[in-house]
Amino acid sequence: MGVPPGRAKSRARGSVLLRLVFVFALPAVLVTVWWVASAGSTDVYRPPLRTILEAFPDVWTAERLREDVLPSVLRLTGGYGLAAVVGVTVGTVIGSYRRVRAVCEPVLEFLRAVPPPVLVPVIMLFAGIGDTMKVTVIASGCVWPILLNTVEGVRAVDPVMVEAARSYGVKGTARLRHLVLPSASPQIFAGLRQALSIGIILMVISEMFAASNGLGFTIVQFQRGFAIPDMWTGILVLGLLGFLLSVVFQLVERRVLGWYHGLRASTRRSP
Repeated sequence: MGVPPGRAKSRARGSVLLRLVFVFALPAVLVTVWWVASAGSTDVYRPPLRTILEAFPDVWTAERLREDVLPSVLRLTGGYGLAAVVGVTVGTVIGSYRRVRAVCEPVLEFLRAVPPPVLVPVIMLFAGIGDTMKVTVIASGCVWPILLNTVEGVRAVDPVMVEAARSYGVKGTARLRHLVLPSASPQIFAGLRQALSIGIILMVISEMFAASNGLGFTIVQFQRGFAIPDMWTGILVLGLLGFLLSVVFQLVERRVLGWYHGLRASTRRSP
């Protein structure tokens, strides 16, 4: 006997409310603890949360958001997008051909072990101190989790499906589009998720070197000017930006990988 539509809607509504509680419960607890613990603080470097929040609207005006936050987001988008294209393309090639993988693997492991912040001075020598340098730094760090996860995802394609595609004459671009990339997409998105957090970190680091705007530059300027509450507001903006980007990424992932999440849900429900 099926579930009545009214009850199904109420269950769905209850599930959404429960999910919202889980999402906002811990942040609410942490903010409350921070508020209470810092209420009586007289330390210049650790001001009360109340003071930080009072300074927030005065510091982060629409003009500052346009001049500092928007350039940071554009640099992150450019570097992250470049890393995604290069990582997925090169990773697909390496994962598809065993000989290519055998030749490239030692070099990839060596380059992956080099911390991207160390490359900032080197990249500055070749790319200057403009946006090209910052985008390159972000891309140089984001590309590795995407590339390596793509390689593993392509390698893990079901051999039975590969043989079936070969038997039906599906090859070339059609095989890549309808078999390889869909099968590897969960692993690719895992790499994209890891790269997003790395990209935010490198965005801030790159803007601390010879920059004239951006979140990293602004936070350092506040720190050098001993505007400590303003510095803390910049850190809060950075956290909020990371949270919003994570939410957007999850929405895109659920839309692109809807078939995958549906398959996992049906597998869990089956006896």
